[in-house]
Amino acid sequence: MTESTSDHRSDLAPHKPDDPSARRIRLREFQSQLLERMQAARSGSDAGISRLGVMIGETRWLLDLQQAGEIVSVGTITPVPLTQDWYLGLANIRGNLTSVIDLARFQGYGLSPIDKESRIVAFASALSFNSALLVSRVMGLRNVGEMQLQAAADAAPWAAQQYIDRESQIWTQLDLALIVQDPRFLHVGL
Repeated sequence: MTESTSDHRSDLAPHKPDDPSARRIRLREFQSQLLERMQAARSGSDAGISRLGVMIGETRWLLDLQQAGEIVSVGTITPVPLTQDWYLGLANIRGNLTSVIDLARFQGYGLSPIDKESRIVAFASALSFNSALLVSRVMGLRNVGEMQLQAAADAAPWAAQQYIDRESQIWTQLDLALIVQDPRFLHVGL
């Protein structure tokens, strides 16, 4: 190997796409940008139409920015014995023990896999409900003003509105303030 080739390779090594530290930096930048956009949307004139788009299992959901709290990577979730299979357990989010729910499983679908794109979305503190949802992927902000509203057939009250975007994708509005009043959601014990 020539000296110029080895120098060239050593220059590329820190920029590998699989480099864990580079991925962490990109993730922090993405989270920072998303937080800035969420705060701007909350305080801006279009706060009523901006929603946080997430994938839960295989379904697209919209969360009201006033109801969604912090978004964190999935760390350790400590299982709690004698609970429903959709109640994943407790996670430490900034020093607070937070219940983590698999909404896909709660609805009767399979358990959501946890991978590198999975996140935990905490409920906003204004809801006074120390819980969070496991999401398969954060899709960023969505403008429901650019979507077509349709009523969801036979849906739970906390998922009664659906939207269709320009790509014909269906998004369901998840009302966290209503789901925390659902007796089944509140009963995590077996």
